[in-house]
Formats: sequence, structure tokens, C-alpha cells
Amino acid sequence: MVFDAGTGSGGGSPAVGNPLRVILTAAFARQVAVGRWFTGFASLLILTASGATYIFGIYSRALKEALGYDQRTLNTVSFFKDLGANLGVLSGLINEVTPPWVVLAIGAAMNLSGYLMVYLAVAGRTGAPPVWLVCLYVFVGANSQSFANTGALVTCVKNFPESRGVVLGILKGFVGLSGAVYTQLYLAFYGDDAKSLILLIAWLPAAVSVVFVHTIRIMPYPRRRGGQETSSDPFFCFLYISIGLACYLLVMIVVQRQFAFSRTAYACAAAALLIILFLPLCVVIKQEFKIHRERQELDAAELPPTIAVLDHHSFLIITAATVFGALVSLVLVWRTWSFYKGDIYARFRDGSAAGDGAGGRVPVEQPQRRRRRPEEEESTAV
Repeated sequence: MVFDAGTGSGGGSPAVGNPLRVILTAAFARQVAVGRWFTGFASLLILTASGATYIFGIYSRALKEALGYDQRTLNTVSFFKDLGANLGVLSGLINEVTPPWVVLAIGAAMNLSGYLMVYLAVAGRTGAPPVWLVCLYVFVGANSQSFANTGALVTCVKNFPESRGVVLGILKGFVGLSGAVYTQLYLAFYGDDAKSLILLIAWLPAAVSVVFVHTIRIMPYPRRRGGQETSSDPFFCFLYISIGLACYLLVMIVVQRQFAFSRTAYACAAAALLIILFLPLCVVIKQEFKIHRERQELDAAELPPTIAVLDHHSFLIITAATVFGALVSLVLVWRTWSFYKGDIYARFRDGSAAGDGAGGRVPVEQPQRRRRRPEEEESTAV
């Protein structure tokens, strides 16, 4: 016989089914958005967009011609650019007392304000600023790179403490490739215009930081180790993607040197570049699906099916024990029926009333002595 004791939420082994039925749900999208691996993907994009200091040589000629600088003055501007890029004490101190989103927001504001003012000066939208003011603009814009590195890289290392070395290597590798990425994007967006490149490095890093400002956060480390949540396999996929990205950029740079590209060709090359940049998102989705499936399997193992199956003999034993207990209860009720039917407290009430006249003490009945017979008295005397 079968007794249904209720259906548990995690009972039974989860069905594999079609993965798209899980991936295309709002619950899974939320899991991806709040997961640790999406934080790593956002850090990759932020650091890829934070390497504007590596392409100073591309727009330095436009800066020199527009503002009438000589090589010595241009070297001074370049010095402040390097100083801002490598002076990260302020961002580290701010990161110690504030959450990562504050650091990223400050870095985005500094990047936008610094490079935007440089672009306005080079494009002739404002009056020619003095050299010290241009150096200050470049310093502020370059110093935003340290804020992006601190906010994204340090947070990512804290979220993956078991793979901190791999995390550092991959993230810094994407920073190194950012210069070539910027070159391909500005050729597709603005053509061969060095002044527009300054505008691109003004708004693009700030936009990326603002988009992922609430994604970069320190997350609690999973209690259960050894599963998919603490696996380092996705980092190897990130490494392979970075190698493929480097090879693609190398091939495109060489081909663009050998052949004349049209605006459409540059746009196609940039589109392929963006596809490669977003390939880590596919790795993140795949890893989160593995985590989702692993959690279902663990829930199924911890919550076994609640359907209890009893054979015929067990059912008879349980029924006989129940009937026997009921019969014993009926016999006890029949034997004590007359006792409980009467007034069982009458004796105590009578004793209490008599005790009020005896100083509050309940009198105790003395047993009556039986009179002895004459034969018993004679035998006692003898």
C-alpha cells in the first residue's frame, strides 16, 4: 500500500531537458546578473576600456599641432600623463573606506572631465589653455585609470581568492590589449581622425564604468567548496579568448597596413572585435547553468522523495497494534466508569467543612477497635 505524505519541492532528480528552457527565464537571468562570474565579465570590459594612456602617441600629433606645442612641451604633457596613470594611492585609500561603486563613479567622472576638456581645447571649442592646465587635464584623465583598476581588479581578486593569480594575469592582459581595441573602434566610429579619438577615450570608459557600476561589488564566498561555484575552468576559457583577441588584433593591424580599408570594412572589423569581447559572457552563462544544475542535484540529494511504500505485512502489524490499543482504552473506561461517574470530591469537601471547626485541620477517622471475645481474653490471661 502507498501513503502520500506530501510532495517536496526538491524531491526527485532534476530533469535535464532543454537548457534553453532554463537560460531563457527571468530567474536564471537574475542569477547571472548577481553572480560572481558576471562580476568577472564586467571587470574585463571595464579594464579593456581603461587603457587610454597606451595610445597617447596616436593623438599626440593632433595635440601638438592644435595647441602649437614643441616636442619639449609635449614631453611635459606626456610626463603628467604617466604620473596620473601610475599614481594610485588616492584610489586605494578611497577604496578602503567606500564600496567599489564609489571608486568607479569617481573614476568615470575624472575620465570624462579630464579628456573632454582636452578634446574641447584641441577641437577649438574653447580658448587655448595654458600648458599647466593641459597637464592638469591629462593628469586627471589618466589618473582615472587607477580608479578603474582599483575598483574592478581589486574587487575581482577578492571575489575569487582561490584564483587570484590567474585573475590578475587575465585582467592585466585585457588592459594591455585595450590600446589596440581603441584603435579599431575609433577607426570604425570616426575614421582616421585623431581628434575624435580623444573624444572616444573621454566618453567610452566613463560609459562602461557607469553601466557596470552596481555590478562590481564584493560578494560572499561560497560555503561549499569543490563545486562549480569555486571552479577555475572559466578562467582558462577567458585566457583562450584573450589569446584569440590578441591574434585577431595582430592580424587586423597587419592587414590594415597592407591594404586600404573603407569605412564599411572598418565597421565590420569592429563588429567582429565586439563579438570576441563579449564571448566571455557566453562562458559566464554556461558556468551559471552548471551551477544551477548542480544546486538542483544537491537539493534532490538532500530532500529524498516523500512517498513511503509499505508492504502487506507491515500494514497488518500497524493495524493490529492500533486496534489492540483502542480495546485497552475501552476496557479502562468501562472499569473506571462508576468511579468517575460519582462525586469523587465529596469526601474532600466534607473533610474541609469539618476541619474548619478543628482549627483548620482535616480530622482523620480512627479505625474502630474490635471487642475481644471472652475466650480470647482468657487465653490472653493464661
